[in-house]
Amino acid sequence: MAFVNWLKRKFVVIAGLLTLGYLLLPNVVVTVFSFNNPKGRFNYEWQQFSLDAWKDPCGVADMCGSLSISLQIAFFATIGATVLGTMIAFALVRYRFRARGAVNSLIFLPMAMPEVVMAASLLTLFLNMGAQLGFWTILIAHIMFCLSFVVTAVKARVMSMDPRLEQAAQDLYAGPFQTFIRVTLPIAAPGIAAGALLAFALSFDDFIITNFNAGSTVTFPMFVWGSAQRGTPVQINVIGTAMFLVAVLLVLTSMVISNRRNKQKA
Repeated sequence: MAFVNWLKRKFVVIAGLLTLGYLLLPNVVVTVFSFNNPKGRFNYEWQQFSLDAWKDPCGVADMCGSLSISLQIAFFATIGATVLGTMIAFALVRYRFRARGAVNSLIFLPMAMPEVVMAASLLTLFLNMGAQLGFWTILIAHIMFCLSFVVTAVKARVMSMDPRLEQAAQDLYAGPFQTFIRVTLPIAAPGIAAGALLAFALSFDDFIITNFNAGSTVTFPMFVWGSAQRGTPVQINVIGTAMFLVAVLLVLTSMVISNRRNKQKA
């Protein structure tokens, strides 16, 4: 009876931990198989522990080249989508203009629309414009795709801001630029950072839109898809594990900084 009562009290926590474990299970599998030494072309069965792939992560031809292209596209797409998305979010929250409701609705369309539809539409646009498919078409497509997610993240943060803080800065003779830099931007920074991280992850991971608009350019997701047809090198698991560890490190660093700031305020 005591165990049942304890289980009822901890049910939500246990369910959350089990769900988190289920979500992280694929990452654990990828990490474990990054230390595998498969006998065949496919890294699907455990054979022998080895550090060879970690010692030479670029040992597979063209893999690090495709990874570099993906990182470049994700970086520039994040900058473009974050700058444009932040301005759009402030405009939608702070200003009243004609067709504001329609713009709000259109912002959510890329998130609700299947990626294959957006990919085909962008491909049609680029072909009608006579654009050469490649790095720049992928970049433009990714900015357009990530823009809605950045707007949503920043907009939620801007809507929760207390306008009295900006009014207090203006009462203390701060100009519009000083108010924005010293008051508005720091408050909106968490939403902007969240939108930027989401845009980077979506851009780096995207395959469908990229595949339609890539031309002869090969990004890392496209390289992984192509490798799966003829053999999956262990180095793919190494890169995936490294990216996962970097993401975890960024989250932990953010938590530590946030806790320090909260302690300083207290």
